[in-house]
Amino acid sequence: MATSATADQSQTADLPGFVGRIPVRNLWLLMLYASDLFRTGGVDKVGLEDNPDDLPDLVAEILSHAVEVRQRRHLSFGYRSRDANLSRVRGRIDMLATERHQLLSRGLVACRFDELTIDTPRNRFVRAALEAVSSVVRRKDVAHRCRSLAAGLKAMGVSGAAPTRAEISVDRLGRHDADDQHMVAAAKLAFDLALPTETSGANLLTMPDREVMWVRRLFERAIGGFYAVSLTPKGWTVRRGGALQWPVDHRTAGIDKILPTMRTDVVLDHPATARRIVIDTKFTSIVTSGWYREETLRSGYVYQIYAYLRSQVGRGDLLADQASGMLLHPAVGGEVDEAVVIQGHKIRFATVDLAATAIEIRSQLLQLFQPPVPTAVPLA
Repeated sequence: MATSATADQSQTADLPGFVGRIPVRNLWLLMLYASDLFRTGGVDKVGLEDNPDDLPDLVAEILSHAVEVRQRRHLSFGYRSRDANLSRVRGRIDMLATERHQLLSRGLVACRFDELTIDTPRNRFVRAALEAVSSVVRRKDVAHRCRSLAAGLKAMGVSGAAPTRAEISVDRLGRHDADDQHMVAAAKLAFDLALPTETSGANLLTMPDREVMWVRRLFERAIGGFYAVSLTPKGWTVRRGGALQWPVDHRTAGIDKILPTMRTDVVLDHPATARRIVIDTKFTSIVTSGWYREETLRSGYVYQIYAYLRSQVGRGDLLADQASGMLLHPAVGGEVDEAVVIQGHKIRFATVDLAATAIEIRSQLLQLFQPPVPTAVPLA
């Protein structure tokens, strides 16, 4: 099985339109599921999931419309710090710089002050998103619209360098910034859509370790986003990236520095039926070669999901006492869907085929949220 998976991967890795073994169009689908735009209902999900090839064009149109609306109502301003030699005091005086350059003799003073500007990281991020998505859309009129809006923003003064993801992640939207939320959500998705392609159209992106890590995180966010949208109307609550506490009775002084942290990927709760499903996503083959058999589940992953479940029992949380677990992997070389009950906890080991059609991926994900009941096997 491992040999077959390696052969399949080497074949698809040389094909255009693939990132590793995953079609670019399905990466776009995962990006849609992971996006704030999807969770807030900013896109028409009916039909779009069935044809993700149209996703860049649709998101580009949504972003363009949002930018045009904000331009009519004026883009948000922000403050940036500046240093300048002025003829009058503004803000705080930099005494060291003033004395060092003998500015007073020339009627000047070195000042540090905050200046109101339209050239904010948020607006620069939106401009960069317009430029990026214009290279992957298929419709020429949409691409022209994006480039024109980007040029218009630059002419208005949004001319600085595009912020990094780290810089934009600390940008907090307050109540007075509600009008920007839709635009920023569309910009984030539009920017992501351009990542799997190096030039216009569907092209191969190499898969060094950083791209593998990026796709793994995308897979985790997509699973959480998909279930949040699909299951919330049915009474489920979806939590992502939650930390679990070890049931520690006693500890030494330095144990907190070395004890691993337990952090779940996705937790589904259904209070009406007292159900909880803890999902841990992985981006490796679900099975590996064993010492005494051809295939075996990866023991470290099994121990991990078992610890997530059993460590929370008896702490006054009824949902935790009878929680189920699921290890969810992409299908590599073959599909797996097996389950077992250990000490009252159902644990499911399943895969989803990310090379399938968008309709099939959605169907697989919806099917997985209902764990199968394992067949009782009598002990010998």
